Amino acid sequence: MGVDRSILVKTDMRTDQELQPLAVAKVIKEIVEKEKPDIVLVGKQSIDDDSNQTGQLLAGMLGWPQATFASGVELTDGLLTVEREVD
Repeated sequence: MGVDRSILVKTDMRTDQELQPLAVAKVIKEIVEKEKPDIVLVGKQSIDDDSNQTGQLLAGMLGWPQATFASGVELTDGLLTVEREVD
């Protein structure tokens, strides 16, 4: 809801080949620099062996702030507030 558009990135790698988080972050970084989105949402459990590295590497390469393990996100008057999961 509220998304204008999304991009699906496909690879020719076989499913038994491992995609490294840094390689994935580099691909997404190129897309972000071209598309200039306001926000990038990256899942916690993904192809990076559930190590939660891809989003953090991406934020570091872009020089963007990040919020991890979000359980709630609210945008009010241009301010994004993130509620975080706590064990």
